[in-house]
Amino acid sequence: MFCYNCGCQLSEHDFCTACGADVSLYKKIMYVSNMFYNEGLERAGVRDLTGAVNSLRQSLKFNKNNIDARNLLGLVYFEMGEVVAALSEWVISKNLRPEKNIADDYIERLQSNASRLDSINQTIKKYNQALVYCHQDSKDLAVIQLKKVLSLNPRFIRAHQLLALLYMDSEQWERAERELKKCVDIDRNNTQTLRYLKEVELMLVPDENTKPPTKRKRDEAVRYQSDNEIIIQPLNVKEPKKSGVSTLVNIGIGLVIGLAAMYFLVMPAAQSNARKEAQDTIARISSESDAKTVQLQELETKMATMQTDYDALARELDGYVGDAGTLQNIDSLLQAASNYLENPEDVQATASELEAIAENVEMANMSEEFQKLYQTILAGIGKDLSDTYYTEGQDAYRTEDYAAAIEKFEKAAYYDAENADAWYYLGQAYLKSGDNENAVETFDQIIQRFPDTDRARRAQKEKDAILADQ
Repeated sequence: MFCYNCGCQLSEHDFCTACGADVSLYKKIMYVSNMFYNEGLERAGVRDLTGAVNSLRQSLKFNKNNIDARNLLGLVYFEMGEVVAALSEWVISKNLRPEKNIADDYIERLQSNASRLDSINQTIKKYNQALVYCHQDSKDLAVIQLKKVLSLNPRFIRAHQLLALLYMDSEQWERAERELKKCVDIDRNNTQTLRYLKEVELMLVPDENTKPPTKRKRDEAVRYQSDNEIIIQPLNVKEPKKSGVSTLVNIGIGLVIGLAAMYFLVMPAAQSNARKEAQDTIARISSESDAKTVQLQELETKMATMQTDYDALARELDGYVGDAGTLQNIDSLLQAASNYLENPEDVQATASELEAIAENVEMANMSEEFQKLYQTILAGIGKDLSDTYYTEGQDAYRTEDYAAAIEKFEKAAYYDAENADAWYYLGQAYLKSGDNENAVETFDQIIQRFPDTDRARRAQKEKDAILADQ
């Protein structure tokens, strides 16, 4: 551990032996940061990624320069499918320690694999589109988008959770359980995953069914007593009668009646059964024909839906691979970050790249990580670049080239909003060029941004003079 004041190696004492600074509290802070880092490392080792993220964030709260904790946090984000968040942590780590930093290898692996970058961009875009579909109550389209996201990035936990939630909404509990178990395989203690899984398991518990009581069998025989003997006679069994001539007559009569019954009863019934079977066959064929017609209509509807999806995907693909597509914008931002890290003194080149990016994108529509990286680079070059544009604006102002002066002063104020001189001379340039409306607006900005200052008082006088002349 090194002294925060002079950079010398610290001993076991509570003060620096080189400069005498009190380092007791500093040591405690470093120990706590390292303790949270070790805790995050242990949690990541047992795939408790959510716990690891919380521990590593705590470590960075105590020591933002803990490079090992920041690099490990990037790896945990990458394992959870949060590639942009991981890249942001590695870029910050590279900025804090330019030399001998393993974050270089992580960034290089991403930048050298164009197909991987393309998959990352498609994953982010499709996930955001799935969220839009959910808000529009187009849940089927959201499920399709999320399946595409997971085919590109199977470890994206948020996509698994959203897909499981959609399955739960449609009461497809088994599918929801499969998606949530995939989340558990990636991150064992994710609170949201465990909450969803508990709800699904409650719905999958089988109902307790009771067996109906069995009926008692009826006695199959009749018992009675004759003298001292018990006689058992089975039911439905008749005692045989004595045979004779009457028996033969009865048999003959029975045959005649049977033949007559067959002719008058059995034959019409057979014909009726044949007609019924024919009618059933016709009805079955008609039903099958109707079913095929419905199936054909469903296929046509699906084909129209697929064509609509294809057109939407084609437009989406144009938004990715065009000159102003998302992939091109992310590549431009990564290139600007790389140039800034390699040549921090060449702020003009980095500014040109950032201005080109700002012209091509709607910053509010980009991801939080994209905006965070953009603002980090902008803050790094803003002060020096503002001074440069301010100097150029002064030169143009002295030569009465007010259009050029306005352009330079606007850029100076953009890159450093606290540059009061740039704001003031921007208002003067508007005033000299005859644009009183913009001059008044600029002086109002100075009054609001720098109250109780000399620049604010002078801006108020200029504004009052303009309004008095109108």
